[in-house]
Amino acid sequence: MVKLPGREHRKRAALTAAGAGVVLIVGAFLLVYFVIFPTSSPKPFKLTSTVASTPAAGVTSSTSAAAVSSAGSSQSWRVASGSQAGYRVREKLAFLPAESDAVGRTSDIAGAATLTDSTNRLTITAASFTVAVSTLKSDRSMRDEKIHEIGLESSRYPTATFVLSKAVALPASVSSGDVARVSVAGVFDIHGTSKLQTLPVEFVVSGSTLEAAGSLTFPWSEFGMTAPSVGGFVSVTGKATMEFDLRLQRA
Repeated sequence: MVKLPGREHRKRAALTAAGAGVVLIVGAFLLVYFVIFPTSSPKPFKLTSTVASTPAAGVTSSTSAAAVSSAGSSQSWRVASGSQAGYRVREKLAFLPAESDAVGRTSDIAGAATLTDSTNRLTITAASFTVAVSTLKSDRSMRDEKIHEIGLESSRYPTATFVLSKAVALPASVSSGDVARVSVAGVFDIHGTSKLQTLPVEFVVSGSTLEAAGSLTFPWSEFGMTAPSVGGFVSVTGKATMEFDLRLQRA
């Protein structure tokens, strides 16, 4: 006659099985967390003064200023190599926030600005830029594929644009290599929605290049978007940031 296990034995077996299940669930949770979420991300764009840096041979701060100046004239400047734009969001796995931001960027940017110079003070009188958001890349291909369908929906809205709405007068110190922060107003068209926004932008002249960097943080709903969520398991926080580092040279 086979002796059936006692109640105490069955209880221990059930507890052991439950404990093993919990370990597996926690292990899977941590595996997904560290595989999906980045442990580090690129820092936000920030310009630095070029005054104290060593200029290239034959280039001084005065020649740098001359390279972007043509007193009393109006010149067209176009996006140059090294320009980048993209997004920055904070993801969550269930209730657990990621250790750092998820960042996607692209260098596929087109556009131009019109600059005038008067007594060594540059003024941006017009500007228009287009970013191919369908080419945004992060450190996770899974994320890059998903934003084509949810959130930014870049398959449906492959570009984002900015058009300057008010002239921007830059301080004279910009042409000497100092970084200046100036308020810029313009119309952003993101996800098929246009909004007039004002944001602080850093400017500096480096050699023959005028560089501008800044960011705009907004609720997803501001541009008709819904914060991405994958099965309710992976989601992002309620705000997104669009950031850029534009480098312009005379056309």
